[in-house]
Amino acid sequence: MELLGLLLLLLGSSIMANGAISELSWRKIININREGPYVGIVVPNAFELNPLLHSPAFVPHHKFPYFDFSGKHFRIGELEKKKVIVVMSGLGMLNAGVSTQLLLTLFDVKGVLHYGIAGNANPKLQIGDVTIPQYWAHTGLWHWQRLREVDGDFNKSFGYLKFANYNNYTKHSDLVTNLLNMIWYQPEEIFPVNGIPEVSHDIFWVPVDKTYFNIARNLKNVKLDNCVNTTCLPRKPIVVRVEKGASANVFVDNKAYREFVNSKFDVTPIDMESVAVALVCLQQNKPFIAIRALSDLAGGGSVLANEVAVFASLASQNAVNVLIKFISLLI
Repeated sequence: MELLGLLLLLLGSSIMANGAISELSWRKIININREGPYVGIVVPNAFELNPLLHSPAFVPHHKFPYFDFSGKHFRIGELEKKKVIVVMSGLGMLNAGVSTQLLLTLFDVKGVLHYGIAGNANPKLQIGDVTIPQYWAHTGLWHWQRLREVDGDFNKSFGYLKFANYNNYTKHSDLVTNLLNMIWYQPEEIFPVNGIPEVSHDIFWVPVDKTYFNIARNLKNVKLDNCVNTTCLPRKPIVVRVEKGASANVFVDNKAYREFVNSKFDVTPIDMESVAVALVCLQQNKPFIAIRALSDLAGGGSVLANEVAVFASLASQNAVNVLIKFISLLI
């Protein structure tokens, strides 16, 4: 760690003249990293972060409880006596990816845990259940096929959405051409940190860390909340490992699309951040896992109300309860 600190100090001094970062900031980063390595925790929003900060299991560092950099507030402390750095990313793929990259670039991080709430695409599960997928996909990277195109130079391995399958008939029951045609789901390009620069690898299903996923077997007995005031769920929520989750810069609140994603990809949680964190960790060769509590059946509730307005707080607390138990099991 002393060598790492010296290198950081030299790097900080060399680029300070360009105004990229101050020497004072580098000194703070060096001091923080001297006490590492840390487990990184990435959380999307304040209402998901607050239950963690209010938990007695989280203890801020007595000398440097936080470090502000590039619009991010990195909280340093211990969770279940494990050294952690917690960062709130903000909504969406861009914020999640940038926050994770900064976390891994600035700090000595040995693995990343991501948690929050999600929409549910799996009718076998209910609101309040906490899901831990083995694989994540970015379902917002598309090739939009031109109308009447027979073939194209795009990837066809992962399936398509044909908009005409969801047409309503006209009042005369006449079929009309859907000008939106089809979208084809595409893999991501990543450039592994231990690979050849500018040589990309394509990936659609991003795996979580095998060791982390095995640890998640031991989370079945975590106590989870069942009620919000006097509104209670039909049964007690459970923690369940599932095969697949999906992320995109889309808030899915549509029954038809939710059912399509579930039938096409066997997806359970749908969110807007997890795969961005997963892709950065994969590129940087860092262990990763995501814990997502289901806050609503995406597009399955009343047209007048969304379940997430009622159950977001319950789902957030359940996700934190599982996160705390998970990190207590890390060696």
